[in-house]
This record gives sequence, structure tokens and C-alpha cells, in this order.
Amino acid sequence: MFQKFKKKKKNVLSLLAPINGTCISLSEVPDEVFSSKMMGDGVAIKPTSNKLFAPTDGKVTFIAETKHAIGFVTTDGQELLIHVGLDTVSLNGEGFSLSVEVNQEVRAGEQLLSFNQTFIEDNQLNLITPIILLENKNLNLEQLTIGTDVIAGETIIINCTQN
Repeated sequence: MFQKFKKKKKNVLSLLAPINGTCISLSEVPDEVFSSKMMGDGVAIKPTSNKLFAPTDGKVTFIAETKHAIGFVTTDGQELLIHVGLDTVSLNGEGFSLSVEVNQEVRAGEQLLSFNQTFIEDNQLNLITPIILLENKNLNLEQLTIGTDVIAGETIIINCTQN
């Protein structure tokens, strides 16, 4: 009789850190496109390593010609953008090495790309890496792991529920 009053269980989407580093709020990213959440909500990571991994199971849907950004769709259909560094598009792909291709299915923890950290820093570019949930109108972010060190493939950086 009271079954209709019970709240329906919502699907939880958990994203693992795609790279080692310190998790920060998007508001701390020195690029207005990300800090104003123009593209969507999420977090950013100040990397301490040079390898980027899939944050969950899904499919690679986009790779920037300059190899610095990867579009991804989760098995639940949520679109993500992982953008390695700020203004790294100016490197025209130099310093980046892809491990995947568009339309490739990947598992959480599978390597997506690597980059030459020294080369990017020598070009005075910031390595902050935003992880954005695109068009996330149907998502409630329950947890953002801000201000903590994260380990790629181990630390959950975002938990959210789908409305």
C-alpha cells in the first residue's frame, strides 16, 4: 500500500580521476569558459602525472585534431569532455600521444593519451585538466572531491544522480 510513497532509486554515475593530481573546483580554473561552467559542471585536476585514463566505461566520441581534448560518452549516455591543459590547442598536437581513436569502446582506467609535461610547461602553458559533464541538466552532483589528491583509476571525483 505504501509502495507508491517510496522514492524511486536514482542511477548513480561515478567518475574516477582520469589523472593523478589535486582535484580543484572549476571556479579555480583560470579560463572563463570552464570557471563559469559555460560548457557544464564538473571538476578540474592539477596533474602530477602525464597519462590520462578513462574515468568510467564508455566510448570515445571526439578527439580534438590537436589531441588535447577527448569527448566521451558513458554507458549511461552522459557526455563528458576531458580537456588537458589550458590553451594547449596552441601546440597543434605536439607533445601529445593518443592511445585511443574515435568510436573506440573503453573501460574505466584504460589509457586515453599521454603528454610531455616538460614540453607543455616549457611553453608556459597551464596543465590544469577540466573534466566536464556536458549538457548535465538531468544530473545532480552529489559529491565533488575538491582540495584532495586523487589517484587515476582509483579516486572517485564525481558522484551524481540522474533525475
